[in-house]
Amino acid sequence: MEPVYQLTNVTKAYSGRQILNIGQLDIYPGEILAVVGPSGAGKSTLLRLLNFLEAPDSGSIYFNQQPVNDQNVPLEIRRTVTTVFQNPALLSGSVTANLLFGLRLRGQNDGQKEVGEMLERFGLAALRRSPAHTLSGGEAQRVALARALILKPSVLLLDEPTANLDPYNAEMIESVIRGINQTHLTTIVLVTHNIFQARRLADRVALMLNGEIVETADTQTFFENPRDSRTRRFVRGEMVW
Repeated sequence: MEPVYQLTNVTKAYSGRQILNIGQLDIYPGEILAVVGPSGAGKSTLLRLLNFLEAPDSGSIYFNQQPVNDQNVPLEIRRTVTTVFQNPALLSGSVTANLLFGLRLRGQNDGQKEVGEMLERFGLAALRRSPAHTLSGGEAQRVALARALILKPSVLLLDEPTANLDPYNAEMIESVIRGINQTHLTTIVLVTHNIFQARRLADRVALMLNGEIVETADTQTFFENPRDSRTRRFVRGEMVW
């Protein structure tokens, strides 16, 4: 199986400080890859490169066997990848307007059926006319995820999608993530501090420390029989930074 993403010798620095130094990372179609690690490990920067928001300083990134090493990525490729950030920026209009926005940018003027289905899936039907600024944190995160999924991306990038959410909202979002992966074979890269969430959702888990991928393994191996001593310490909850 050919990877969706292939990263080789990828580096990224800001103001002379190296943030990423990834020797090799492959991400496969239809998998959920959880990227775990402490704050400052480079996880969010990795997502920005995967979403073509930034280019690497060196090294190569291939997406479906096409090089995407700069920011001149064709629109048809960009549209296949969608990101939901930890603190989503919603439009000032209603919940429905937020879900319709991306569809209309793509020339689909009548998306009411799709919006209705998404609102039901995320338990937001009663809030369809509510202004986005009145939503709770959990409701806003559900709207952001619904807005991303209504575009039917082939790759979904998630940056701490349930951080600081109550158990109800976190469980609902995890259920949707699992469902969209199983139903549509959406490739999902999940950045999370929550190793329990990684264990529940992921097919494979990658540990990042100091901008490097320390270890990548299937979820059972990662948690029960990791190769690297740093991974073993991380899984046990010991300080590794």
